[in-house]
Amino acid sequence: MSETLFHPGELAAQVRAGVSTPSAAIRDWMPDQHRSFFGLLPFLAVGTAGLDGAPVATILTGSAGFISSPDPTTLHIAARPDGADPASAFLVDGAPVGLLGIDLATRRRNRANGTIRSSGADGLTVSVSQSFGNCQQYIQTRLWQDAAPDPGPVTHLAGLDPAARSMIAAADTFFVATASGGGAGSRGGMDISHRGGRPGFVAVEADTLTVPDFRGNRYFNTLGNLILDPRAALLFVDWTDGTVLQLQGRAEILWNDNGGFAGAERLWRVQVTSGWRRPRALPLRWSFQEYARQTQQTGSWTEAARIRPSDAR
Repeated sequence: MSETLFHPGELAAQVRAGVSTPSAAIRDWMPDQHRSFFGLLPFLAVGTAGLDGAPVATILTGSAGFISSPDPTTLHIAARPDGADPASAFLVDGAPVGLLGIDLATRRRNRANGTIRSSGADGLTVSVSQSFGNCQQYIQTRLWQDAAPDPGPVTHLAGLDPAARSMIAAADTFFVATASGGGAGSRGGMDISHRGGRPGFVAVEADTLTVPDFRGNRYFNTLGNLILDPRAALLFVDWTDGTVLQLQGRAEILWNDNGGFAGAERLWRVQVTSGWRRPRALPLRWSFQEYARQTQQTGSWTEAARIRPSDAR
């Protein structure tokens, strides 16, 4: 595959990072292995465009098989967000979507980006324009089981409240949705990705989140999008009770600063401007198994503060 598959933001990010990615296993169709993989999953991370095109993120759930692929460029998702999910209003015909299928038990993950072809009572049908796999790095293994739905009222946020800060401080995983805006042409669109680290790897200071950026697949899909459109949505899950925290804000990439955080190549920060929390929204619960080997090799902000005390978060 040619590097022309990357849009201008991704190419610029690769240059800023000092890497070359001459080839990439990015296709405009899904191989059979990816198609069957999506059919095994109990949940799907979804990013789409909200108000003024700003990314929003959510999670769809269902019994194994709720995601199917009738052909290599189509995914049908037999689920919709419930009416209380603020993201539900944006999953409509023609909306761009980024999809991340991830099996926390096996650390497998695949991405499929495209457009909603149709949206109805039976779910969403997506026309896939980009399909690619991701490595297993930084994925903490968890086993899942069904749980009785017990959703609480949605809390809308204009910044981070104590409950949000506490949830972020305990997190070892989150998902980030980004968009390339209008400057990427046919190679752009919506994307949602996974980030993992030791608990507390996302630092919180007032309404600003600081994220260490570890070595990944060198495609720079997320940071490339942020170069073109700095808006992002971050989605945190409390794996023990199914609570979902979705935050939106503007990101800044610190290309030449890793904050002294072991394993980080750089940092990026998000100034949170809005969001929502949905207590016990997911009808699934997960039990922690173990950290990824790559996660165990990363640092913490406490350790980083010993190196750069003024940068402690």
